[in-house]
Amino acid sequence: MSQGAGGHDPSPFHAGEQRVQERMGVRDEIEPWARKVVRSRLPEQHREFYAALPYLAVGARDDQGRPWATLLARAPGFARSPDPAALTIRALPARGDALTEAFVEGADVGILGIELHTRRRNRVNGRVAACEESGFTLAVEQAFGNCPQYIHERRWREAPPEAREATARHHDALPEHLVRWIESADTFFIASGYRGEGESPSFGMDASHRGGDPGFVRVEGARRIVFPDYAGNDHFNTIGNLLLDPRAGYLFVDFERGGLLQLTGRTSIDWDSPAVARFPGARRLVCLELDEAIELEGALPLRWELPTGSVRELRLMEKRRESDEVVSFVFESRDGGELPSFRAGQHLPIELDIPGQPAPIARTYSLSGSPEEPRYRISVKREAMGLASRHLHDQLEVGAIISSRDPRGEFVLEGCQGRPAVLVSAGVGLTPLVSMLHTIAACGDPRPVWFVHGARDRRQHALRDEVHRLAAAMPSTKLHVAYSRPRPEDTPGTDFDSAGRIDGALLESLLPGLEADFYLCGPVGFMAAVQQDLESRGVAPDDIRTESFGPRS
Repeated sequence: MSQGAGGHDPSPFHAGEQRVQERMGVRDEIEPWARKVVRSRLPEQHREFYAALPYLAVGARDDQGRPWATLLARAPGFARSPDPAALTIRALPARGDALTEAFVEGADVGILGIELHTRRRNRVNGRVAACEESGFTLAVEQAFGNCPQYIHERRWREAPPEAREATARHHDALPEHLVRWIESADTFFIASGYRGEGESPSFGMDASHRGGDPGFVRVEGARRIVFPDYAGNDHFNTIGNLLLDPRAGYLFVDFERGGLLQLTGRTSIDWDSPAVARFPGARRLVCLELDEAIELEGALPLRWELPTGSVRELRLMEKRRESDEVVSFVFESRDGGELPSFRAGQHLPIELDIPGQPAPIARTYSLSGSPEEPRYRISVKREAMGLASRHLHDQLEVGAIISSRDPRGEFVLEGCQGRPAVLVSAGVGLTPLVSMLHTIAACGDPRPVWFVHGARDRRQHALRDEVHRLAAAMPSTKLHVAYSRPRPEDTPGTDFDSAGRIDGALLESLLPGLEADFYLCGPVGFMAAVQQDLESRGVAPDDIRTESFGPRS
């Protein structure tokens, strides 16, 4: 069993995950906050999340010990959590699926709950505690939220009954039509696992999502599949598994027709060869040597569609630097027409035509401006490995045209009410909360408001003057700024109010009793720590709303 720093509490990570974290220089940072978010039970909000899903991505092993991934799908409610330590699944794979006989008592299973239309996802791992003809019950060993990066939004619908008969075909090499399927995919799922000697909740199977722009997965020959591994939450669950057990299962979904393509084989990891540079933004490459492929036509009772809402063209009207790393981009409709309205906290899906890329690059950025304004504003941090953010910062100039869809998202400010609102952010995570502050000011909301923001120093503090101006105009709004590493020229009491990071103790000192609605946005590590602190101080999970920003920083 992996031990914590004190030698008593088990680490949420096994030796493979720890070795990758050490290699990437994040081991000392990741362990403390992962202990706060990786739980041995399902929190109430996760139990409700699973009960509302119509499908789950699942990873398990066949009778030869080979990992495979599949989707289990039925009407919402097929997954239920009778208590926080269990998840009951009333569904089994279609006939011909590689995992038809896999869900037996004691089997390791990894489950990924994911909403492709909202980008929410949650992972739970454990073992089958009971099985029956209609499904199985999972005994929960680990449960945790996931970073929503690279998820392509899709809405599901039920398939006509006559389209639900599955047909299975087996392949030991990839024919041309499967190569086209893989290389046109923007989404796939991967199953991996490791079980060492003894018992540890860090052992078992994982089901994980991988996404990118179409073409991010490449087929080299008829048996070799390569994909780039991008920045994530620094858990390195999949990569850590593969380091100790290189076997993996891949799952590609035909979203329009309900088909599945299951692959299993052995992987290798390309950490830093020149080939990595051919995949923009990649941190490493994962290569699969195919053992077997199963093609399942019509395996699912669901179909998925790309987001509704017309694609419109936007013209960049203003480009303004907000900090050393953040720039705001203000857009109007290309033809001068009225833009669809949005709610404070929502994000804007955009598409960028980037030279050298075979297809437009899709990204979503939170709207940082006022919903009362007739223009859209996004404020974007330049990421050193970010293909889209580098293009926006370095190449996009005033007058340029981009494409977008309607604003969307469920991280929104609730209507004006008397209960205090506490808006808590870190880094560029303040952008949707600034939009919320605009809405509070515009509607004359009398409720008490705290705007609490963390930045490294003044040079990294985006939208500073705008937030101060908004707060000063509202007597019921108070502002607190925390700098984690203030520079000598940063003035306490003027530039920032406290040195250090935001935590539950700070929030309770500002609002004794913590009776409020909390809105958290920032890196996943920051949010996990703050949420855990708030809950430990008695704040109900339903009073905490969160929106993560990219990989853990």
